[in-house]
Amino acid sequence: MQGNSTSTVLGRRLGGELIKLRTGAGLTQLDAATALTASTTKVAKMERGWVPMRDPDIRALCELYGVSDPAVVGGLLELARVDRGRRKAKGWWNDFPDLGEMQEYVALESVATSIRTWQLSYVPGLLQTPDYLRALAQGASMRDHPDKGEKLVAARVARQRRLSEEPVLALWAVIHESVLRQQVGGREVMRSQLAHLCHVAEEPHVTIQVLPFTAGAHVGMGGAFNIISFAEPGAMDLVYTEIALGQLWVEGGDEAAQHQKLFECISRSALTEPESRSFINVLREEV
Repeated sequence: MQGNSTSTVLGRRLGGELIKLRTGAGLTQLDAATALTASTTKVAKMERGWVPMRDPDIRALCELYGVSDPAVVGGLLELARVDRGRRKAKGWWNDFPDLGEMQEYVALESVATSIRTWQLSYVPGLLQTPDYLRALAQGASMRDHPDKGEKLVAARVARQRRLSEEPVLALWAVIHESVLRQQVGGREVMRSQLAHLCHVAEEPHVTIQVLPFTAGAHVGMGGAFNIISFAEPGAMDLVYTEIALGQLWVEGGDEAAQHQKLFECISRSALTEPESRSFINVLREEV
């Protein structure tokens, strides 16, 4: 936040693309400001994602930068459209201030068309049962704050409506075997969680794969991540990663494409969907 302005993930992505086009054309912010009949301060805010961008401004800048490819111009316009909608959106997440930095993520998730997630530590949020989440909350030093834990459960249930309400979200989750064997909340909680995974995996828009221990060393050992898509595959992908004390966003097109290839490699190393369902069912009986 800066005054009444907010720098959004999509806004920064759009601004970064415009910076590359401007510098590639050998032009300055003053040149851009002159073309828009605006101040350099406004151009700086646009390039840093602080303000929503109007279509006429984007078209004018593309013309100035010598960009005429309809695919490139159209991609920038679509990115700006989604960003404007995100800034104006008022959703259920506004009722949960305890979400903190996660508010931007869930707001993006609410307008996404698909999520691809690779998880090494816990069941993906969209697939968690309430009891599993309560156990996670207790393990995250919320044992003395049960009210906060219940608010997180309510927020998670609201998020999960994307898997059942139109337009449904396409979810592709690859989960490491260690996640399924970690007894979060004890045997009964895990047995219920595993049963829920099997149930949700039957939905046509949900893909669940398990990467077993027997896969050995693999390309996904570097860490978990989510790929958020808003239009055609790869068109406007954003990559989200949780770290110990914060979050990381990959906003560049090339880096997002690299994560997409990484996810594809991980999924190829995992069990197939039918094999994964059978694996989870067997594990449920063992718990």
